[in-house]
Amino acid sequence: RGCATFGSIMAGPGPTAKHTIVLLQETASKSTRTFSDFESVADAMNGICQLYEQRLKQMNPGVRNITYDITELYGFIDQLGDLCCLVHNGYGAYEPHNKQWVKDRVFAHLKRMAQ
Repeated sequence: RGCATFGSIMAGPGPTAKHTIVLLQETASKSTRTFSDFESVADAMNGICQLYEQRLKQMNPGVRNITYDITELYGFIDQLGDLCCLVHNGYGAYEPHNKQWVKDRVFAHLKRMAQ
């Protein structure tokens, strides 16, 4: 289940940047599948954090400053029906990565932003 089923998707020639495609399924329903593409892994991790922050704002419309910790963000990621990142490997293909990989990269991304 998850990213392993996507395999490699061939891409045309281009720069060796880590172009990243985020495949997201919010619930068990296939109708909630969406994708977003980003110029880098860092941009993708920022996009995932922004998605969570938007969700928090929707759930707490009267709160001006919303804070959360990493375990709450991990909980959000875990409750998604599916989440996968396809990262360009620089050799014409995309490598799939699962939720745990995303959580590791989100943590590193937030840690860098806090410094």
